[in-house]
Amino acid sequence: MKTSFGRFLEDFLGFRKAWWLEIKTSQPICTYYFGPFDSEAEAEALKGGYIEDLEQEGAMNIRTSIQRCSDPAQLTITEEWDSSPFGGFTSPAFSGQP
Repeated sequence: MKTSFGRFLEDFLGFRKAWWLEIKTSQPICTYYFGPFDSEAEAEALKGGYIEDLEQEGAMNIRTSIQRCSDPAQLTITEEWDSSPFGGFTSPAFSGQP
C-alpha cells in the first residue's frame, strides 16, 4: 500500500498509472474508457454496471479489457458521430467524471 506522499510524488513526477476499463462495441462502433480506478479488482467490480448501461443504450458485441495505463486522451472514441451533440445517443455515456 502506497502512502499519500508516495502517490503525490507519482502524480507530481508523472509516473502514476491507473487502472482503466476499456469497452469496445460494434454497434455503435465505439471505444469507451471508464476510470481511473485504484486497482484491477475495483475496475472488475464496477464493470457490470457500465456494461448494463451500454446494453440499455442498445450497444451490441460488447468486449472489455482492464488495463493499467496513463489517462486516455479521449474517454469515448467513435466513428459514427452524427450531427447531434451526443453522437446519436440520448445522453453521454457515463465516464466516471463529473
